[in-house]
Amino acid sequence: MQPGESPGFLLWHATLRWQRGIATALTPLDLTHVQFVLLACTWWLNGQGEHPSQQALARQAGTDVKMTSQVVRTLEAKGLVEREVDPADSRARRLRVTAAGAELAPRAISAVEQVDTEFFSPVPRATVVELLGRLAHPEG
Repeated sequence: MQPGESPGFLLWHATLRWQRGIATALTPLDLTHVQFVLLACTWWLNGQGEHPSQQALARQAGTDVKMTSQVVRTLEAKGLVEREVDPADSRARRLRVTAAGAELAPRAISAVEQVDTEFFSPVPRATVVELLGRLAHPEG
């Protein structure tokens, strides 16, 4: 089999191309890709009335808990999120986007969605979502 016939090899190259586009779109906003994902997930969860713990945020984002904690500290240092002690568990921290984070999150989401639209344009959106959903969650 040639490398160009390997689904894994093609996925690797497609992922690298997509990640370069995302990085380019987020650089003017002073966000890395993982910072964007965690900020956007926090913003979305807050919009649903939730103030997630770092562990719940990691679960939502699909990220490692320790890495999530480190990146949340960076977002906090940038003034984009606040960590508050959970009244029910003093070891846990609840996350809330700040006013600056709430202003930046939708702009960053829009920038990323534009990259997604351009990147995935050769394939109908419903097909992309269905295929990636099956690959991301094969158990159903």
